[in-house]
Amino acid sequence: MGYTYDRVLPNVTIDDAEMRVRASLGDNGFGVLTEIDVKETMKKKIDVDMDGYRILGACNPKMAHQAIGLEPRVGAMLPCNVILRQLSDGVEVSAIDPVASMAAIDNRELKSVAEQVRDLLRKAVNAA
Repeated sequence: MGYTYDRVLPNVTIDDAEMRVRASLGDNGFGVLTEIDVKETMKKKIDVDMDGYRILGACNPKMAHQAIGLEPRVGAMLPCNVILRQLSDGVEVSAIDPVASMAAIDNRELKSVAEQVRDLLRKAVNAA
């Protein structure tokens, strides 16, 4: 069972990929609540150089509200992370599969919400 949905955006920089992903997330009802520049953080904290790597914490407020109403502690698994990873020939975009990440929660209604979020995230990644 995979835990991410992945796509490579060929021949783009990480900055261009991030702009495309943010726009596509917005078009699909998500906002970006958190952002971490892992490359910058690793350099600052432990003086390690690495290729571009960013984490965007995406949230669809309507779906998050619905999920929290069904399972109050599900917030421990929010927001849905989307990773941008610089490759030699482009940028890999990876979005969490909320169905996989919430598999340990025995709640049929929550699974239905997670499936809807998964479908929206896949749509956003595909459109980026």
